[in-house]
Amino acid sequence: MTKRPLFALTIFLGAFLLFLVEPLAARQLLPSLGGSSAVWITCLVVFQLLLLFGYSYAHLLTRLRIQRGVHLGLLAAAVLLAFVSTAPESPTAFSHPITTIFLALGSSIGLPFLLLSATSPLLQVWLAKSEGEGVRYRLFALSNVGSLLALLAYPVLIEPHMSLHTQRISWAAGFVVYAALCAMLVPASGSGVVTEEAAQPVARPATGKLVLWFLLPFAASMQLAAVTAHLSQDIAPIPLLWILPLSAYLLSFIVAFEFGQFYQRGLVIRFLVVFLAALAYTLTKEGATFPIWLSISFYLIELFLACYFCHAELYLHRPEDPQQSTMFYLMLSAGGAAGTFFIGIVSPLVFAANYDLAISFFVTAAVAVIALWQGGWAQRLLWATASVLLLFLIGKEYQAFQAGSMAQVRNFYGPLRVTQGAFPPASVLRTLYNGTIKHGTQIFTPDHARVPVSYYSPDSGIGLAMRYCCVGRPKSVGVIGLGSGSLAVYAQPGDRYRFYEINPAVEPIARNLFTYLRDAPIQIPIVAGDARISLQHEAPNNFDILVIDAFSGDAIPLHLITTQALGLYRKHMAPGGIIAFHVSNQYLHLAPEVAALAKTAGLDAVLISTPNDEKKGYYSATWVLLTNRKDFQQETDVVIARSSFPEIKATAWTDDYSSILPLMNWGKR
Repeated sequence: MTKRPLFALTIFLGAFLLFLVEPLAARQLLPSLGGSSAVWITCLVVFQLLLLFGYSYAHLLTRLRIQRGVHLGLLAAAVLLAFVSTAPESPTAFSHPITTIFLALGSSIGLPFLLLSATSPLLQVWLAKSEGEGVRYRLFALSNVGSLLALLAYPVLIEPHMSLHTQRISWAAGFVVYAALCAMLVPASGSGVVTEEAAQPVARPATGKLVLWFLLPFAASMQLAAVTAHLSQDIAPIPLLWILPLSAYLLSFIVAFEFGQFYQRGLVIRFLVVFLAALAYTLTKEGATFPIWLSISFYLIELFLACYFCHAELYLHRPEDPQQSTMFYLMLSAGGAAGTFFIGIVSPLVFAANYDLAISFFVTAAVAVIALWQGGWAQRLLWATASVLLLFLIGKEYQAFQAGSMAQVRNFYGPLRVTQGAFPPASVLRTLYNGTIKHGTQIFTPDHARVPVSYYSPDSGIGLAMRYCCVGRPKSVGVIGLGSGSLAVYAQPGDRYRFYEINPAVEPIARNLFTYLRDAPIQIPIVAGDARISLQHEAPNNFDILVIDAFSGDAIPLHLITTQALGLYRKHMAPGGIIAFHVSNQYLHLAPEVAALAKTAGLDAVLISTPNDEKKGYYSATWVLLTNRKDFQQETDVVIARSSFPEIKATAWTDDYSSILPLMNWGKR
């Protein structure tokens, strides 16, 4: 009886577990590294490198005499490691985030991930040898189906209904099942004697093929990482948006390797060049805006076309010899790892601003020139011209970005940019951006330099808290999230302020390009690092007001809005203190979640929403104030400004459970 169904089941389960552990492992890193989207991008780099190691292992194992002993021993060790947590313990993890992520993931899921990633190429070789036939690349398509299903299942079916601990244990149990299945398929012939087939020298693939096996996935993975970062930072900071580009990437693998015979090169490259040209042109138009759904759709279509082209060409150049198939997968994973490594690690270190998307477009066109070189002079000319034009557009984008910025810097936590423009009638408005999210503004005139603007107007939730918390005496204020330092505008002589900021690039901008901190009548310290970890190591601060101002984008630092976090905040509060959550967010209803937290702690939650007022420089803002002070809640201004909470059922988050899906604002477009 053929074992082919068992091979297929093991490959599918291995791929499913592989992509299930990715969001799970990344989720466990958030308490030490914040909610930056860079955490996911860096995790993606680690996963691609582990994939490379897995494919390298598969390539080497098929050439060993003791395949069975080695693989069974590693499976046994991996089963034990499958139950290890990925959460780093160091309170200084924020200062070396990339190293922290690499060490945390490598020391916990490293070996299980390596073996899971080796499953598809390894089992394809073992099946080919057992049946005496060629490599079944359809099994690679099947593995990507398993990956895609896991990717879609995690936010919809798993995270909303299972605690983090239960997720981890369930995944480990699934890995035990996988290990048992895999152990049944390890060929006994590899345990001590080299077979006649294995003893024969393996023909080395042509150099041209090796180059294509590397460059095609290199371009595709660059596109994946660059488009993901661009969509989540510069188009729409929508939670879980990273799922869409990754799904398009996996879908391109499935279509290319399952339906390779239907690939129409001419049609695909015509569509691809049009999308590349159109989207590259929009990058040079500083300030141009398009409907969010249209922008997301166009970038996803371009990503799919680019990845489909790369993966379909890869399929056309696949080897039929099982002995060469592991080298094929090895080069494929090397290209994928190199592409994500460039976008996730190299680019933030080299470039002060984010040019990743334009560079990935150029690389795609350049790789197309190489891949289609044998296609005739017309295709060479088309893609050579496209490459030159894209290189020119990169320069144009650089010029446009420089012209609109007075300062820009980029690090692990994302690109920061300060712009300056006119503010009617005769003032200057300076704004700090992180991607598309405004993190503070200041109006520069003698009458406005110390006037609260943006989300912090006098009638906003935090404005009312500052006004009525400590009438007639100095106040003690803690602020999680520095931005431009806007809240320092409320500081008065005798007050005590303390800011917490995880991004080391923010403080120099706040101190040198904005004057809120400089003009304050008191000295204001800024504590570097994740606020929750910092507070855990500090003596009680007796804050009258503690501001949690870190929820305006898609990268929600979940660990700052849990019952355990709220318990920590309360330890640092003075009697009758106010905990102020700034929950202005285009795509999430966070107010009901904060209300649910307040209920578990026996606190009253006061929702205050204020409208936009462009003439005064005020943004629409939503604040939730947690306090049991009845006199504050009965102030006339507070009573008038108070709003009703949206009728959304929310479950209080804990360190072990959270899900943003029920809080999504599906009406926002």
